[in-house]
Parts: sequence; structure tokens; C-alpha cells
Amino acid sequence: MRHSHALQVGPVAFRLGSEWRQPIEALKQLYAGYPAPDGPCDFTVRLEAETPWRRWLRPAVAIRGDYTLPDAVPMALAHGLLAAEMGMNLQMALGQKRYLLLHASSVERDGKALLMTGASGSGKSTLSAILGEQGWRFMGDEFALLDMDDGRLHPFPRAVSLKNQAVLVLEEIVGGDRFGPVLRNTPKGTIRHLRPNEEAVARMREPARPVLILFPQYGRGLQAAVRPVGQAEIFVRLTQASTNYVALGEPGYGALCRLVTGTPARAIDYSSTEAALTLIDGLWGEFA
Repeated sequence: MRHSHALQVGPVAFRLGSEWRQPIEALKQLYAGYPAPDGPCDFTVRLEAETPWRRWLRPAVAIRGDYTLPDAVPMALAHGLLAAEMGMNLQMALGQKRYLLLHASSVERDGKALLMTGASGSGKSTLSAILGEQGWRFMGDEFALLDMDDGRLHPFPRAVSLKNQAVLVLEEIVGGDRFGPVLRNTPKGTIRHLRPNEEAVARMREPARPVLILFPQYGRGLQAAVRPVGQAEIFVRLTQASTNYVALGEPGYGALCRLVTGTPARAIDYSSTEAALTLIDGLWGEFA
């Protein structure tokens, strides 16, 4: 690749290459302060022109690498940073075999981790990003990495993908130097990436023991509430939230069973960030 960059995120190393300079420069700025890999990279992402002439004429960025989706639609060059982020997600989702992957956010306090997962729009990314600025250590947003041997969560503090109103909420809390460019008219609306703070990056090799699983649900007009969640429902929802559970076979099943049976879980409904943070504080005091 004409332009490239390599970085370490927790226990995973990526090498990203691009036929265009812009996506790699944006990636370097967004991940400023992240260490270079201390060994061979685990995954490679390549941003290539869909066809030779689409490198210059209405550039169309195809996401390729160690693992690809043949029918994936190429993206505009203006969304090249998003393509790089999606490429890293794709490599993890299809190629990660060392950890059980959960599509979840996680934060840590005093060596104990809070795991949050839910459907798109549930607010887990926003909540984890805010908690990471308010006394918790941000461990990750897109994926939680569950160790199949000891049951601990390994940090994977990639940039947080904030969407639409969440961008405005975090811009009021965090300095502008940690944000990536505003990406408009993406399939998910307006997106802006937030680089985790220095503590999250410095401690990205420190795992934590999960002590609470949270299923947040945001909705306008929802009354703040905490609801119990049965183990069968927890198991089903977490298998649905995992991209590699089936591929891992028995080790993945055993790891998930131990997580579900050994970790309490609650669902929360909320209509404002303040209400959610109040509920989380109360639950953390009860279970941590």
C-alpha cells in the first residue's frame, strides 16, 4: 500500500494501508499516542480503489484485508476514516479466535468491570464514553474481549464511534483535540470518533473482572427503571451480541456460561443521560 500505519490496541495489533493519503493521516491523528505494535500485526486492513479508475474519478474505497465481505458496498473517500474503522471491526469479527467477542462497551473501576450491551441506539457507546471521563477507566466500545481461560475482560480501547446527538453531548464534555473529523451523510447519520483519554491508552494491557452486566435501553419519555434479567435471557442476548461465539465452539460456550452464571445482570430504562448515570451509580454500589 502506498500509505500505511500500524498501531496496538490492547492485545491486538493492526496494520492499515491505503491507496490514498487522507484516510491514513486522519487515522494517525485520531490514534495519536497509541503505541506501535511490539511484534507482528494480528490483522491487516487495506483500503483499495474499487476499480483502477475509481482511485481518481469519484474515488470509491473498497475495504479489504485478511478477511473481506465480497458483496460489501464501497464507500466515498470522504468517509475513508470510517472505512478504516469498519475494516478493523471486520477483521476482529471474522478473524479473532483468542477471545470471545461481545458487541459491548466496558468500563472499569477498582479492578472491576461493568459490561454494557444492547441494540443500536441503546446508548451504550455514549454512556461508556461519559463514564470514561468521570472517574472510570474506559476499556472499549465496539468489542469486549472475554478471556476464555480466566473470565477477565481485556481492554480494547478503540476510538468511540459517536452518532448524531451523542456527538453534541460529548463535545460539551471533552476537548476538541481528541475528536476526529465530522463525517456526515453516512449510513448511520452524522458520525464523529472520540479518542479515549490517556489513562485508557496507558492501561490498555490491564484486564479486569466483570462484576455487572447491564442492558441499557434509551427512549424519549421512558421512566427510569431497573429490571431483573434471567440467566436464560442473558445467555441468549449475549450469544446474539457475539460475532465469534459459534466459531469458537465448546471453549466459547464454556466461557459464556461462566460469565452468565457468575455475573449479575440488570436492564435499565432511561430517557436522559443523567437518569442513566444515577441508575448506574446505584447498581454499582449494590454489586461492585
